[in-house]
Amino acid sequence: MWQDGGVSDFPPATRHELEGWCLFWAALRPRPGAAAALAALRREVATRARASHTLERLPQHPTVAALRRLYRQAGCDPTRYRPSSEALLRRLLKGEELPEIHPLVDLNNCLSAELAVPACVMDVRYLSPPFVFRAGRAGEAYQSLRGPFNLEGKPLLVDEQGPCDTPITGGVRVKVRDDSHDVWLVAYMPAAVVSPACARQALAMLLEEAPVAELVAQGATGDSGETSPHRS
Repeated sequence: MWQDGGVSDFPPATRHELEGWCLFWAALRPRPGAAAALAALRREVATRARASHTLERLPQHPTVAALRRLYRQAGCDPTRYRPSSEALLRRLLKGEELPEIHPLVDLNNCLSAELAVPACVMDVRYLSPPFVFRAGRAGEAYQSLRGPFNLEGKPLLVDEQGPCDTPITGGVRVKVRDDSHDVWLVAYMPAAVVSPACARQALAMLLEEAPVAELVAQGATGDSGETSPHRS
């Protein structure tokens, strides 16, 4: 268990073994009472995605194309194992809506759609920093939100307990629950295309539209990352 949300040492120490990635981190605490605003935000984000992208041109979008290159460098086929953000955008462009899951998961999905990058939220109680961001090794697997998932060759975030997230599908161990209080959001960004400043701006805009969480701290690690946190 990471005490007090870990904000005294944030962003968490993360060793990057994969080049070209920047991880944007945000420490969040849920706020009640914004259900209507969040429902409106989900609809608005879906509308903005459909106005900005088409299914035919999505693979050529600079962020999507950069993520696909980074996946290949890690040893992962991005067509067989799509970045979660690309899979999400494809569903929206086919007419589906952003589902209502959990306020912080919904916020995370909105950020992922806005930036076109994979993002996840993790319950701090089940994390054991420091982290390593690397390619999955032979024989590595975990119980994902989709079921058992082979991690070999996938971009992978690992803590001292083992694999906790991949930007393809999240891990069950660290998932956000109804009683989650301290949550870390991490967005997996191609450093050459999406900056931490862009992620901060997008998250701030979403929280202004639907104040479902208190933003406690934020920062970035990896290429173009920052060594000091930005606190709210």
